[in-house]
Amino acid sequence: MPKTPETVEVGFVAPRHLAGGGDPAWVTVPLHRACGWSYSHDPLMPRVILSSPDQKGLLRLEPAPERQWWNLQHAPEPDRPAWYASFGARTPVEIIAAVTDALTDPSYAPASETDPYEPLMMAGWTPAPDKDRLVSPDGKAHVEHYVSATSDCWWATTTLSETQGPVWQARFGEHAPPRLITAFTRALADPSPLPRTGSPLSIPAYGTKLITRTFRELPAAQVASALEGRVRSLAARRAAPQTNTPTPRRPPTGPGRTR
Repeated sequence: MPKTPETVEVGFVAPRHLAGGGDPAWVTVPLHRACGWSYSHDPLMPRVILSSPDQKGLLRLEPAPERQWWNLQHAPEPDRPAWYASFGARTPVEIIAAVTDALTDPSYAPASETDPYEPLMMAGWTPAPDKDRLVSPDGKAHVEHYVSATSDCWWATTTLSETQGPVWQARFGEHAPPRLITAFTRALADPSPLPRTGSPLSIPAYGTKLITRTFRELPAAQVASALEGRVRSLAARRAAPQTNTPTPRRPPTGPGRTR
């Protein structure tokens, strides 16, 4: 199909844990515009800091080669001590967004705690023989619940091989709400590929043995409106918290060419 100014080439990448980070605006813009999080900005510093309306939640996005780029912190509440979650630079923004969407959902019921392992097991992740962890079907990602005398935390790690460092890692500290960890694992286990726009170089070059890239020409207006649709959907939750309005998906997958 010839490319025209009215279309944009979108690459759909699977498995999603190897899709690359994506556009941070998928997380930050809805938090600010739909959920009321305020932001501070220093034009001389490459970072974004967002604070929840009650000033209990803080999301910091800061490029740091040796550290996690995304850091989510929450102050203590009557029923839960302070907690944190963090995500590496190449963590897909759609998976991070699942956590922030759950955190800001006004219809959340405190009693609705869930098992973070359940979505992974339903998606075919299998137990590792040596640790309390589940491994993805392709063997490149695992989620581990680490419990010791001094710690109770969750780790998610994606690696290309046993001899290489992590592609990205997510960490949920002690006291992080299980519902948020489950939102994360549900998004991680989702078999749907993730859309990535821009030049082919913007999609991680892990090789055809590790990822599948299906390219489609989509209307430019459809691609451009995806973020606005997400903002409207999340804003509707605040206007009518008694209903569960689903977050819109990114441009749908479909027949295309695979590279």
